[in-house]
Amino acid sequence: MDTEALRAYCLSLPGATESIKWEEHLAFCVAAKIFCMTGFEPGSAVVFKVDPEQFEGLCERDGIMQAPHFAKRHWVQVTAREALTVHEWKDFLRASYDLVVAGLPKKVRAELGE
Repeated sequence: MDTEALRAYCLSLPGATESIKWEEHLAFCVAAKIFCMTGFEPGSAVVFKVDPEQFEGLCERDGIMQAPHFAKRHWVQVTAREALTVHEWKDFLRASYDLVVAGLPKKVRAELGE
């Protein structure tokens, strides 16, 4: 999945926004909480949150590893975008969004229609 397709999908999720973090990362957020982040260069690594049960299995795949500084919270870094199919990208990005939304206050979740 290229960056434009990733961007379009992430921004299609309810309440999703984008912002620039640390001057060099494009972050996709819901209620100001990051659920996906990538760089601006073509093919930049992508990080997102995964279910704890999927974390180890994903990190065993070529092109996917624990995200530096985020791994203890079950974030992965995809360094080879072809490691996932388009269907898998959408599933994992939606799951990351859902995991972040689940941690939001009840009022905010209600505003998102969750």
